Amino acid sequence: MGETEQRPTAGSRLGAQENAGISTLEHGQKPPMTPPGKLVSIKIQMLDDTQETFDIPQRAPGKVLHDAVCNHLNLVEGDYFGLEFQDHKKMMVWLDLLKPVMKQIRRPKHVVVKFVVKFFPPDHAQLQEELTRYLFALQVKQDLAQGRLTCNDTSTALLISHIVQSEIGDFDESIDREHLAKNKYIPHQEALEDKIMEFHRNHMGQTPAESDFQLLEIARRLEMYGIRLHPAKDREGTKINLAVANTGILVFQGHTKINAFNWAKVRKLSFKRKRFLIKLRPDVNSSFQDTLEFLMASRDFCKSFWKICVEHHAFFRLFEEPKPKPKPVLFSRGSSFRFSGRTQKQVLDYVKEGGHKKVQFERKHSKIHSIRSLTAQPSEQHTEVPKQSARAYGDSNDAAAVQSCRQEKELKSSPQDTGQHKSPSLKKSPKEGRKVDGAVVSTVEEEEEPAKDRMQQNRPQSQQPSTAGSLTGSPHLSELSINSQGGPSVANMTLSPNLSPDAKQSSPLVSPLLNDPSCIRADDEEEVKRKRFPTEKAYFIAKEVATTERTYLKDLEVITSWFQSAVSKEDCMPETLKNLIFSNFEPLHKFHTGFLKEIEQRLALWEGRSNAHIKGDYQRIGDVMLKNIQSMKQLTVHLRKHNEILMELENGIKNSRKLETFCRDFELQKVCYLPLNTFLLRPLHRLMHYKQIMERLCKHYHPSNIDFRDSRAALAEISEMVAQLHGNMIKMENFQKLHELKKDLIGMDNLVIPGREFIRLGSLSKLSGKGLQQRMFFLFNDILLYTSRGLTASNQFKVHGHLPLYGMTMEESEEEWGVPHCLTLRGQHQSIVVAASTRAEMDKWTEDIQMAIDLAEKSSGPAPELLASSPPDNKDPLSVSDCSSLPAGLISDQRPVSISYVCWYRMQSLSFYDILQSNENQLSGNLLRKFKNSNGWQKLWVVFTNFCMFFYKSHQDNHPLASLPLLGYSLTLPSESENIHKDYVFKLHFKSHVYYFRAESEYTFERWMEVIRSATSSASRTRALSHKEPHAY
Repeated sequence: MGETEQRPTAGSRLGAQENAGISTLEHGQKPPMTPPGKLVSIKIQMLDDTQETFDIPQRAPGKVLHDAVCNHLNLVEGDYFGLEFQDHKKMMVWLDLLKPVMKQIRRPKHVVVKFVVKFFPPDHAQLQEELTRYLFALQVKQDLAQGRLTCNDTSTALLISHIVQSEIGDFDESIDREHLAKNKYIPHQEALEDKIMEFHRNHMGQTPAESDFQLLEIARRLEMYGIRLHPAKDREGTKINLAVANTGILVFQGHTKINAFNWAKVRKLSFKRKRFLIKLRPDVNSSFQDTLEFLMASRDFCKSFWKICVEHHAFFRLFEEPKPKPKPVLFSRGSSFRFSGRTQKQVLDYVKEGGHKKVQFERKHSKIHSIRSLTAQPSEQHTEVPKQSARAYGDSNDAAAVQSCRQEKELKSSPQDTGQHKSPSLKKSPKEGRKVDGAVVSTVEEEEEPAKDRMQQNRPQSQQPSTAGSLTGSPHLSELSINSQGGPSVANMTLSPNLSPDAKQSSPLVSPLLNDPSCIRADDEEEVKRKRFPTEKAYFIAKEVATTERTYLKDLEVITSWFQSAVSKEDCMPETLKNLIFSNFEPLHKFHTGFLKEIEQRLALWEGRSNAHIKGDYQRIGDVMLKNIQSMKQLTVHLRKHNEILMELENGIKNSRKLETFCRDFELQKVCYLPLNTFLLRPLHRLMHYKQIMERLCKHYHPSNIDFRDSRAALAEISEMVAQLHGNMIKMENFQKLHELKKDLIGMDNLVIPGREFIRLGSLSKLSGKGLQQRMFFLFNDILLYTSRGLTASNQFKVHGHLPLYGMTMEESEEEWGVPHCLTLRGQHQSIVVAASTRAEMDKWTEDIQMAIDLAEKSSGPAPELLASSPPDNKDPLSVSDCSSLPAGLISDQRPVSISYVCWYRMQSLSFYDILQSNENQLSGNLLRKFKNSNGWQKLWVVFTNFCMFFYKSHQDNHPLASLPLLGYSLTLPSESENIHKDYVFKLHFKSHVYYFRAESEYTFERWMEVIRSATSSASRTRALSHKEPHAY
């Protein structure tokens, strides 16, 4: 009697131990043990439209076939991909990795299985391998051709232009037309060919890898990216489409997304016959019912979609593969299906640890003879150097470096490079074919040079460590290894496998909502990203130019797009005023759009996403700044018009009630997060930013630095522009502030008059018959106003009285009245006693009032009568204790309150000099934020301006989610007892409100500390003023 064959379980077939759950094999290990028996041939259609045949045992599970395809491609990040086929019911379904293949594909001879992308991550920067991004680009190309990825004509043409760039290289009109005639990327392509070539012309010098990256950057912003629609009906019988993405379940009507259910909101997913059920977590703010029901075409369609949802949830939300359910003793209830494979976090961790060996790959459709090709020889014509910025190989050192590269390439030719396309045998060792004469081939890609090499670029090459485990190449790596000096390096570089080509940008899908606490997963990844970027100070200065330029461009769009669109819908503005505003702002917007693109391209090269052997030419920003600042001088004629724009707009508002109402309503829109006049002054503020940035850069550089000369020249150019416009800047800032205060005050006729200059505003206590009363004081060069907060919904201040400064005297009177920090102000007709909250506040007021009195004495005489009426001070008493309604913390879903309002409730004061300094101290960028009692860090795009921090999900958002006025806040470092064990963390606190913020580098940490410190307290000393030059910038 023969032995009974023991039937292997699913777990044993995958190499798991008894009763230990199912584990996923790591790449590079031996394939799982498969049952003996007859082999079956399965045809697989790859993303490049080629077909391969794989022989697997009859009882092999889907995992074996999936691993065979990934091994054939040398694909490390194969978990993002899946195998799709049409079953016997003519439904497109995914191959189950746990079930035997033959139980799913009944007639393998007549079925072609497609290898396609299954899981689309929110940010393609999470894809670490160039090969993976190449396959994703092929998927986008396929989705375009099939009409699955729908978008407007401009986006379509831009996508195709990047595909064409990766396939045929730089633009040539005749070659482009011939190529587009032979290759149809979309139906009815002829109508877009001119637009495609127009975009292609702008991609000069872009490598295939960079084209893939740009293609995915555009595609991921499209609503239909990675979306597969599943027809369904809602409870009312309306036809809709369901889809699943990394964020959750989406509902479409046609190709328009009408609803989304985030994974955090979903409590349970289930199906019952044809009904697909979504059970939501209870939410008092939501109008949805507890359980949503959708009707699908059949039970099989419903179950198929449910499986896809389960897999997406597990892949993107779980830290590790879910454990199998225990088998029921008697009855089974529900499906036993579960996700099998590594989660996204496990994939990222695996690649980060470097436990894989990398080889080269070949682009099937690319005709470029680049150094990334398997067999092509490098040439001077195709070195993948951007033509607009790369230097020719003119000197002997560069020529030697190129010759060394060619010699090294010849030495590394492998027997496997002859182009064999046979199906790989499952018994073949994964390591076979990766050694040449017993030595491991070492390859390092230029585009993703290790961070350690970037940090050590100025150190001797011998200091760099060498480890056998990290010297092996990647499927996407070139055959060249170049050190920072341009020479060859064969085996003395360590590879950091998790380098991201664009970790500086965060996807809006990844960035958490302001009040979403569930974002701790990205914490360690952020730390890794920070470590693999350049660490030199010049790089972070350049990055600050880019981040602040993004915000500046958004501010310009408030005028050129939002305001212009609103004006065109309302007949409230004279045509002459329209032309004056928009004809001067549109050229600025166009110029700075191109400027930002140049800066971002330079940063991409600096970060190592292009040729490393010439990267020294790109580790600078001075040349880009010099070129654009020189071009900016041609726009001076538009900048000089801003004074006229501001005055004409205010005159128009004064003469037209309709225009006044329109502008007031526009300022209430979320996109107008600052006063409208502030946006009109932004171009002049930006000049000060450029000057400040170039001063820091020149101070950082040694005179021998290659970038010093260009940086110094750029500083000289921008300083000249600032000097020419300096007088206008001060006058316009004062003019704008007077008009802003005019809106804040009730009970006046003529606040804005020629010669009047704003000096300081703030909260003081005024002594009256009822004791100390809180009052808001406004100091000008000729008059002092005191007000209290009115009872209007707009939070305006009611004027109680005024004191002309001409003939005024001032003396300290603490002993006389028994009140700390007390002053007596004696005018010609009235005297008042005021007290400050602190000695420092009193000193600021004393100095500024005395300076204003001196200015008034030098003027021609007393100020004109200001108020329409000045009611007695005791008719509207207001206690100091009434200041409790301003939120001390974040302000959400509303326009930020005015500076006067913040000063009133925070008991602070602000000088004109502080406002001028604030215009210089503006900053934008990503910060990680943590609340006092939360565990996770939230990544937010933060804009600091106007003494306030504005929080966005990403830099692409049009309006902030919330704002945090900083006047009165304290800026400190967290103490040991607070257990904040992270670098570059600062703390903001006011009363019981505490926020922690974490920067990406020492430079950005110091910059945030510098600009926030300028806003958390007023300047301790006002600059000296004269009547001829009232405000020094």
